[in-house]
Amino acid sequence: MADTLLQQARVDRTAFSVTTFEEAAKANREYWRSRTPDERLAALELSRQIAYGYDRLPADFQDF
Repeated sequence: MADTLLQQARVDRTAFSVTTFEEAAKANREYWRSRTPDERLAALELSRQIAYGYDRLPADFQDF
């Protein structure tokens, strides 16, 4: 799932609007409150992968 998450992430560059910071923050809160917990976690994981890269098994992971 994580491999496809990063591959499917796209930015819609046709969507554009001019708004205030307060309106943008309110719209952002409303959007994320309308998402399920699973969708929120998937977005968080995508953000992590974009920031740090994707590694299925970290080098410091130890087998027990």
